[in-house]
Amino acid sequence: MSIPAIPQRLTAPAPGWTVQADVVVVGSGIAGLTLALRYADLDPEAKILVVTKDVLSSGSTRWAQGGIAAVLDPRDTPAEHLSDTLLAGVGLCDEEAVRVLVTEGPDALRGLIAMGARFDTDEAGELQLTREGGHRRDRIVHAGGDATGAEVQRALVAAVRESKIEVIEHALVLDLLKDAEGRAAGVTLHVMGVGERDGVGAVTAGAVVLATGGMGQVYAATTNPVVSTGDGVALALRAGAVVRDLEFVQFHPTVFWLGEDASGQQPLISEAVRGEGAVLVDADGTRFMRDVHELADLAPRDVVAKAIMRRIRATGADHVYLDARHFGEEKWRTRFPTIHAVCLEHGVDPVTQLIPVAPAAHYASGGVRTDLRGRTSVPGLYACGEVACTGVHGANRLASNSLLEGLVFAGRIAADIHADVRADVREGRAAAGEPVPDDRPAGLIDPRARVRIQGHMSRGASVLRSRESLGEAARTLLNLRWTPVAVEPCTESWETTNLLTVASALVAAARARQETRGSHWREDFSERDDALWLGHLDVTLTAEGPTMTYVPHGRRATVLPPQVENDLTEAGLDPVGVVAILEAAAAEDVAEGDVTSIATIPADRRDTADVVARADGVVAGLAVAEGAFSYLSGGRLTAERRVKDGEYVARGDVLMTVTGPTRDLLTAERTALNLLTHLSGIATLTGRWVRAVEGTGARIRDSRKTLPGLRALEKYAVRCGGGINHRMSLSDAALIKDNHVVASGGVAEAFRAVRDAYPGLPIEVEVDRIDQIEPVLAEGAEEILLDNFTVEELTRAVRLVDGRARLESSGGLTLRLARDVAETGVDYLAVGALTHSAPALDIALDLRGN
Repeated sequence: MSIPAIPQRLTAPAPGWTVQADVVVVGSGIAGLTLALRYADLDPEAKILVVTKDVLSSGSTRWAQGGIAAVLDPRDTPAEHLSDTLLAGVGLCDEEAVRVLVTEGPDALRGLIAMGARFDTDEAGELQLTREGGHRRDRIVHAGGDATGAEVQRALVAAVRESKIEVIEHALVLDLLKDAEGRAAGVTLHVMGVGERDGVGAVTAGAVVLATGGMGQVYAATTNPVVSTGDGVALALRAGAVVRDLEFVQFHPTVFWLGEDASGQQPLISEAVRGEGAVLVDADGTRFMRDVHELADLAPRDVVAKAIMRRIRATGADHVYLDARHFGEEKWRTRFPTIHAVCLEHGVDPVTQLIPVAPAAHYASGGVRTDLRGRTSVPGLYACGEVACTGVHGANRLASNSLLEGLVFAGRIAADIHADVRADVREGRAAAGEPVPDDRPAGLIDPRARVRIQGHMSRGASVLRSRESLGEAARTLLNLRWTPVAVEPCTESWETTNLLTVASALVAAARARQETRGSHWREDFSERDDALWLGHLDVTLTAEGPTMTYVPHGRRATVLPPQVENDLTEAGLDPVGVVAILEAAAAEDVAEGDVTSIATIPADRRDTADVVARADGVVAGLAVAEGAFSYLSGGRLTAERRVKDGEYVARGDVLMTVTGPTRDLLTAERTALNLLTHLSGIATLTGRWVRAVEGTGARIRDSRKTLPGLRALEKYAVRCGGGINHRMSLSDAALIKDNHVVASGGVAEAFRAVRDAYPGLPIEVEVDRIDQIEPVLAEGAEEILLDNFTVEELTRAVRLVDGRARLESSGGLTLRLARDVAETGVDYLAVGALTHSAPALDIALDLRGN
C-alpha cells in the first residue's frame, strides 16, 4: 500500500450556514485589521467580514515588544533603511518590494497614529526612536516601553469596534472556495461557539485575504501564540497557490530559557533590550559577539542566533545570558515593564541577575508568494503580513520590519481590491462566481501526531540543520501521514493536518537548499553559495505531493494572465518556469521582430483565429499555449479555450479561439503550436497505452527521458493522457541501477549505502534477473524495477514477490505486448517513449479573415 498523500482538502462536514461578504479577511492582527479598516474607508457601503481564530484582540501582533521601523528622523533616509533591509536579507530581498516598504512606511505609520495608536514620546512630545539589531539608525518607534504590539492591537480593535465591519471570533478557517473559473469565491470555516453560526459554515466573497500570521507552533519552542499553526500557508497550498522560501524561519536569538523540556510559547526578550545596551555573555561572563560582527550584539538576528548556538556547542551549556544589570531598576520598570515582569515571574530579577536566553522559532520570512499588490497565484486570493512572502524579508527579516510590512501592504491590497471592484462594475462583471464543489482527495492527520511533529522539527529543522537531521525529520513526517484510526473532524485534527502540511513543505525546501544563508543554516553546507543558490524555492501541492521549483532571484513572479497562471498552478506547473520557456522562445524567434508580418500586415489590423485539431487525439497544454499567445504579444492577444486538457478531440475540432492584432497572432503562432502539438502528442500516445492495459490494475508511467527544460510540461502531458509520473529528478527518490551495484559491490550493499546516506528517502532498485529479487526484498525495498523481463519472467517475479513490494516492468515494451505484460500483475509499465519519441499531434492555426 502506498503512503497517503498530503490532503488537498480537509475532511469536514458540509457547511451548515452561509454568509455573504464583499471582502473576507482571515486574521485579526495588524495586517488583517488595517486592511479591513482601509477598505471600509474606500468603500463605506461594502460588507467586510473579519474572521479570527481567537478573540479579536488575540494573535501575534499583541506579542510584539520591540516596535515599528520607519524613517522619521530627519538625519535618516529611506535609502539607508533599504540598505539595512537588503543587507539583513542576504541577497534574496525583492528590492522593489523593500523600496515600497521604506518609502510608504512613514505615512502608513502616521495613519496608524491618526487611528488612535499612542507611541512613546520624549519630554518635547516627539516620538522616541530607538535602535534594534541590523539597523544603523535610530528608527524604531515603541509603545509602553516594550508593549508596542499590545498598543497597536488595542487601537485597531477599538477602530474596528466603532466601524460597520463584521467580526466572527473563534473561527478556524478550513479551505478556500473557488468558482468555476478557479477564482477565489470565499472560505469554509469552523466556529467554536454557540448560536446560528456554530460549527462548519461558509463565507462567500468576491475577494479573500489571508492575514493568518505565522506557523511557529510547528516547533516545540516558539515565541508564537498557540493559534499560530500555519493555517493560512496550509490553506494556500491546498488551494493550489505558490508558497515561497519556507526554509527561512527566523529564530529569535534571545528567548527566555525555561529549561530543556519546556515547550510551547516561550517569553521573548526583545531585541530592543540589546538596542538599549544589554550584551550577551556566556557562563564565564565572556562577551562573545564583539568578535563575530561589526555591530556586535546588534548584528542581524541570524548572525546572533548562530553565534549563540556556536557558543552553546563550544561550552557544552544549554543557553547563554543577557546582561542588562547596568540598566538599573528605574529603566527596567519604565522602558521594559513587560519583560521585567516576565523575568520576575520566572524567578529572575534582571536588575541584579543575568537573564538566561536561547534561540527559539520566531518568524517566517517565507510564505504565500505575492506580488506588490498582495495578489497570490490564485485569482481573488490575497495574502498579507507574516503569512505572505512579499519579498521584503529575503532570507532573514530585519528587526521591526514586520509590523511595518503589515501596515504598508494592507493598504496596497485594499486599494487593489477596490480598483478591481470598480472595474468589474464598469464592465458588468461579477467579482466571483458561485462556489463549485471540490472533489479533490480529502483527509486528516491524527491529532496525537502534533507533539511528534513539533519535536522532530525542533530537533531536525531548527537553528542547526544538516542532511542527516533533515532526512530524519522528513522520514518522520512521511510516516505521520499514516493514520491507524479513523480521525474525526475537529479543531485538533485540522490544526495537526495544517502543521504536517507546512512542516513537510518546509523540510523539503530546507533539504533542497544546500547552502547556509540568512536564517537557514546547514552544518554540511556552511557557506553562502550565490553561484548555485541565489534564488527562491517555490512549492505547490499537487495530487502527487509537494512540487518544488527553483526560481533565480530577480525574476518577476509572472507576466501571464491570472487565469492562465491559476490553471498552470492547479496543474502542478510553475508559471514562472513556463515564462522562462517562453522567454527563451522569444529570444530565439523574435529578438529582432517578425519581419514578414511587419512587412505584409497593417499594424492596426485585427483578426480572430481558431486553433484547430488536424488529427484525432488527446489535447494537453492549452493554458501553456494561451500563455504563449499572451506573453509574446505583450497581453494584446486574448484567448477562449473551447475544450479542456485531457479531453479526446477529433479532427476538425476547434480547441481555442484567439483574438487580437493580426501581426501578434502570426508572430506567436509557432511558439504556441510547437508547445501544444508536442504536449498533445505525448498525451495522445499515453492515452493509447492506458487504453491498452485498461482493466488490468496496472498503471502507465513515464521516465526522465525528457527534453531539457520541458520535463515538468512533458510529465504533465503524461498525466493528461491518463498516465502517472515517475521521478521528477534524481533527488526525488533513489534508483539503484546496475552500475550502482557494481560500484558498491552488490545490490544489498548499494541499498544500505543509500539508506544510511538518505534515511526516509524512497528507494527503488532495478534488477535484470530473478535471483536478484530476494536479496533486495530482504533489505526492505519498497519498489523493484524489472528490466527487460519476458512475460514469463514477469509472471514468476510477481508470484515470488507476492505483494511485498511494488513492481515495475521496463525495457523492451511495445503497445502490442502491453496488455500481456499488465496481466502478469505488475503495478507499473514504465514507457520512456511517452516523452522522448511521441509524435506531435497535428494542430493548426486558421485565420478567419475579415
